[in-house]
Amino acid sequence: MENKKDGMNYAPKGKPQPVVKEGEFCIAAIGLDHGHIYGMCNGLTEAGATLKWVYDKDITKAEAFRKAYPSAKIASSQEEILEDPEVKLVCSAAITSERCGIGIKAISAGKDYFCDKAPLTTLEQLQQAREAVATYHRKYMVYYGERIHVEAAVYAGYLIDQGLIGTPIHLDGFGPHRLGAAGRPDWFFEKDKYGGILCDIGSHQIEQFLYYCRETDADVVYSQVANYANPDHPGLEDYGDVTLVGKNGTTAHLRLDWFTPDGLSTWGDGRTFIIGTEGYIELRKYVNIGTNDGSSDHVYLVNKDGEQHFEVAGKVGYPYFGQLILDCINRTENAMTQEHAFKAAELCVKAELQAHKIK
Repeated sequence: MENKKDGMNYAPKGKPQPVVKEGEFCIAAIGLDHGHIYGMCNGLTEAGATLKWVYDKDITKAEAFRKAYPSAKIASSQEEILEDPEVKLVCSAAITSERCGIGIKAISAGKDYFCDKAPLTTLEQLQQAREAVATYHRKYMVYYGERIHVEAAVYAGYLIDQGLIGTPIHLDGFGPHRLGAAGRPDWFFEKDKYGGILCDIGSHQIEQFLYYCRETDADVVYSQVANYANPDHPGLEDYGDVTLVGKNGTTAHLRLDWFTPDGLSTWGDGRTFIIGTEGYIELRKYVNIGTNDGSSDHVYLVNKDGEQHFEVAGKVGYPYFGQLILDCINRTENAMTQEHAFKAAELCVKAELQAHKIK
């Protein structure tokens, strides 16, 4: 399912690094509306999870999924999965506005939950999710794939941990995506279902700001959205940007758009710039334009020691998934804290609610 030109079905594959034995940690998939479900399940099965069940109301989607993951049995209902005591983690890439409802059902049934970003679309859903987590002591984790499933992004975290740019103080995040409108489902263009551009792809960028700048909270200073080029889809926002100030005084400017030109070799030229007190990092995640070498995962570091360029594709891996499995087993928070997952969701919804409509 790895398709470099199609962002909706982009599903990175890594080297298997199992942290559990076959059958020791069973997972299931409910809701296959977004292709990210394949990336989520790739990461988990590479870390040793056993994919036992799949359910989608569209049987053709479930059958296609089963071809990719033959161990998965097609369930007749969500309840068949939720009643199986062997299932420890439920994964979902349902329609964005429906993800929270599935998550609450899974958590209420004693399962941990792992959903695609954005994990919810309203502050009311966020409150319901928080209450479910507090009541049942289960996890509501999120696939913020542009950090956890990108080797350049993982490597940048290591560099920051080593203090190689000092204290991070600002992040610029750019999340351009190819629209491919003809291949998108109807719900993708309905704002109440996908949540708006700042809630949708903006969630990736907001999560990265919190992570790299070591922030636990932030204020949305300004946000704006527009529909510049898609009058046939009035519910779509094809451009958005947001400015944030973190609790510790760090700042971010984040830009999202659906204007990736057809000539780009991948679905989006995702870039991240992280400025620290003693240096800076640039990430060219998916493509190094103009080189025609098809390479990805470029990390540039500039500090007192000089200029360095790291090509890390195939060298770093995706530790998040193994950490998540072990967190579910041991009730730890090494992959991601619950509050971090919820704070990123909260800020992307607030950014959307406050956004000035340019056009």
